[in-house]
Amino acid sequence: MWSKLVDAQSGQGKTPLSSDIDASALDQFFDDKVAGVLAATARADEPRFTPAPVRCELCLFTPVTQIEIIEMVLAVPDKQCLSDPLPTWLLKKSVNVLALFLCWLFCWYLKHGIVLSSMKSYIMLILLVLSKLLKRLVSKQLVHLLENDLFPDLYSAYRSNHSTETAVLKVLSDILLALDSGKLALLSLLDLSAAFDSVDHDTLLQRLQTSYGLGRNIISWFASYLSTC
Repeated sequence: MWSKLVDAQSGQGKTPLSSDIDASALDQFFDDKVAGVLAATARADEPRFTPAPVRCELCLFTPVTQIEIIEMVLAVPDKQCLSDPLPTWLLKKSVNVLALFLCWLFCWYLKHGIVLSSMKSYIMLILLVLSKLLKRLVSKQLVHLLENDLFPDLYSAYRSNHSTETAVLKVLSDILLALDSGKLALLSLLDLSAAFDSVDHDTLLQRLQTSYGLGRNIISWFASYLSTC
């Protein structure tokens, strides 16, 4: 990562790693990169949204239960992030005691459609495991996107039983079938620079509401989660 940053800033292919690079320089590098992508696409056409199918909506999050919390905590991998002061093994060992509090905390966030700024930094920077649990709870409740066939059949990212391996196998299979049929096979690959970082939040929220049938409370939760304040 650091060597790539030095190369990108200097314009040279093999620049020695500089000891002067700090976290601020790394942060500025990605800020400038995203700003460049946004500037290059500033004149793009306004986004268009396909309406969600009839009766396809998720108006409110379903309250989570203590049993659900316990099961989810016990399923967390045992690997530990060095910046996380709450060891996974300790969370698992204490889950029966903490389940009531965690259940109340997560339900409060989901019910009010908000993540408090003070608690957001607390979750994101300190209790990394709890942050992951909260995101998994939300992801689990968005399963209606799959139940209503709102994802393309060949969509693989963040989807159960799908991965880069299944995507590669699909492409390879199509190529081999084409060649076996005496056809010419061509493969074109597209890599979008800073694809996730340059997503417009307003456009994303509008798409979730219009095309995927998410209610205002859920949209408010996502808006709060994505905000920096």
